[in-house]
Amino acid sequence: VQLQASGGGLVEAGDSLTLSCVVSGRAGGADPLAWFRQATGKEREIVAGIAWSAENVYYADSVKGRFTISRDNVQNTVFLQMNSLKPEDTAVYYCALPVDVTWRSSSVRYWGQGTQVTVSS
Repeated sequence: VQLQASGGGLVEAGDSLTLSCVVSGRAGGADPLAWFRQATGKEREIVAGIAWSAENVYYADSVKGRFTISRDNVQNTVFLQMNSLKPEDTAVYYCALPVDVTWRSSSVRYWGQGTQVTVSS
């Protein structure tokens, strides 16, 4: 199984950015998908998660109202639309395939390679 993330970059505060992650090698799986992030010197934290049916969606308090997670089950892709970005959103963002919907990093079975998001003030 591979998760290939893309879409990171350098933006200014207030800008928007969309991350994408393509999941391959997992045919027939009804898996939840999630985005985590890790800032320098901090622990990896959940940003948003979405179940297979997309009815179960989770957001960290710090991104509620600004970020939107979505998925395309035909294309096996998960997206993270990030609006009103802040400098504190600066981190490496990882897409993840967890085994359940507790959205804990310990529940992640597969990780993507990470994509850097830098928000300047």
